[in-house]
Amino acid sequence: MSRGFFMTIEGGEGAGKTTILQGIADWLEARGWDVVVTREPGGIPIAEKIREVILDRVHTDMDARTEALLYAAARRQHLVQKVEPALAAGAAVLCDRFVDSSLAYQGHARGLGIEEVWAINRFATVERLPDLTLYLDVRPEIGLARVRSDHGREINRLDLEDLTFHRKVREGYLLLTRRFSDRIVTINAEQPPEQVLAQALQETEKRFKGFSHFRVK
Repeated sequence: MSRGFFMTIEGGEGAGKTTILQGIADWLEARGWDVVVTREPGGIPIAEKIREVILDRVHTDMDARTEALLYAAARRQHLVQKVEPALAAGAAVLCDRFVDSSLAYQGHARGLGIEEVWAINRFATVERLPDLTLYLDVRPEIGLARVRSDHGREINRLDLEDLTFHRKVREGYLLLTRRFSDRIVTINAEQPPEQVLAQALQETEKRFKGFSHFRVK
């Protein structure tokens, strides 16, 4: 059975993940890969319904542990129903967020503990981790300003958190980049989008080169 490649994009609010993800997808498709683009929480009907509950701006009283468990539940269903079958078929799966988001947001920023949230997610994913993660690093002040200026973007419950929370999210991600330095590559997302994409493609090419059906045109 052929094995695909699992790649995730991480970052705080306004980091530009969606734009970079699509740019990478287009680049890989041009080089012969079957590409599956997906997101967390979501990607499949059950997980999308859980997403609605988690991100609904009405649910400001949601307990932090409830939030972490809901993310893990959505992740499990998404993994077994969409990600793993695509990888088994030999596709490149590009996912907007994965386990690292839970570790940064709920583990560090919510104060639940990275190890505690990692334990929940080890159970949910059977310790599945991406082959490559690109972390788009942007200061929260800049990222949130981008969110506010993008009138077509959904404003969800996490966007409404104060600046202190988003600074803790960034702290959490930076801790993870050191812990998983073999997997997570940091890219300065405060650069112009074309420069961010160029760097992202460079890092992608490094990791994909070893796969038999990768080819450069």
